[in-house]
Amino acid sequence: MKSTVEQIRARFDNDVERFSNLETGQSATIDAPLVLELISQAAIATNPGASDLLDVGCGAGNYSLKLLQTLPDLNITLIDLSRPMLARAEQRLRPATKGRIEVLQGDVRDLDLGDARFDVIVAAAVLHHLRTDAEWEAVFAKFFQALRPSGSIWIADLVEHSSAAIQDLMWRRYGEYLVELKDEAYRDTVFAYVAQEDTPRPLLYQIDLLRNVGFRQVELLHKTSVFAAFGAWK
Repeated sequence: MKSTVEQIRARFDNDVERFSNLETGQSATIDAPLVLELISQAAIATNPGASDLLDVGCGAGNYSLKLLQTLPDLNITLIDLSRPMLARAEQRLRPATKGRIEVLQGDVRDLDLGDARFDVIVAAAVLHHLRTDAEWEAVFAKFFQALRPSGSIWIADLVEHSSAAIQDLMWRRYGEYLVELKDEAYRDTVFAYVAQEDTPRPLLYQIDLLRNVGFRQVELLHKTSVFAAFGAWK
């Protein structure tokens, strides 16, 4: 059995500091600083006049902070399961924007995001917690509905591969990265919580789903091992 929402929330409640470094990002994610830069630049390139940002699974606010470096005074809506994460994100963002900050604690599957409220949506290291195909489709459709015309969504996440042989290859490479980063015990810890908590989908599955719910254009920004960064716009 996979972890419940409450179990996932409890783990992140106790892991705030790991998500609070704008320079390194989440170190267990390969190329985290590069992906942070690519997604922020892509969002700005496609929506240079953006005024409203939705940060889903915001953690400690790294993606919002990065966007504020070029788009100051964004209005930002933060969503996360973890109240300590939200508190830390709000603390870091308040000095960086004169815009409004709305904080929503909860599961994106359950929240009403409204219609045409946002210019940009960012979802980093969060969608792999979705379970069924129906959940994936409902959440992607919700994102589409919440964006204004020409609005964009940018996703950075763990992905799996449809081929078992390729999945084994990429998972082995990820394990080597974790060992080099710290040690074998750290690799085993990361692998254990991924197995317990996560249900990622293939990159191509998600790209097809973005198109199926209505997005007119999809772009791949970066792919390495079992991580990908990609986006779409209305």
